[in-house]
Amino acid sequence: MRQGLAVVMIAGATTFAFAQGGEPSADVARLSRGAGKVIVGRVVDVQPRFETNRFGDQLIVSHAVVEVSETLKGARQSLVRVAVEGGSVGGLSLEVSDMPAMEVGDEAVMFLDTPAEGDATPHDRGRGIMKLDGQGRVRGNGRSIDDIKAQVRSALAQGGR
Repeated sequence: MRQGLAVVMIAGATTFAFAQGGEPSADVARLSRGAGKVIVGRVVDVQPRFETNRFGDQLIVSHAVVEVSETLKGARQSLVRVAVEGGSVGGLSLEVSDMPAMEVGDEAVMFLDTPAEGDATPHDRGRGIMKLDGQGRVRGNGRSIDDIKAQVRSALAQGGR
């Protein structure tokens, strides 16, 4: 019985780690090719507000202003606005399970879809934002920012848009 429980716990931990950003390198390539813009930046402001999505649902969306330190794909901009579902307005909070909470000071590699109008959105939902820790590593999997940037450049050189 204990061996069976250990197998379940290991499988669960593996699934949790994968869901927390443990994508294989192929996902970085897929995200790079699919996103309209790939940047490295720091969140300098977040303004959450109520909005109605395309399905008619009212939800909280956080609009983050990101100071761009490096553009890996797309037109260069010093600031990019990114809309991410979730946040807090007054005493009401919305946590979206597959989207990261955006906070001032967060540093991240962002794979973004860029509509003709409005704010950019994370490509492939929450997988499109890889938050960095203080040592320049992706939270949850430990890959370095230099490794991620090299994977993005390689993917784009091999036929990315």
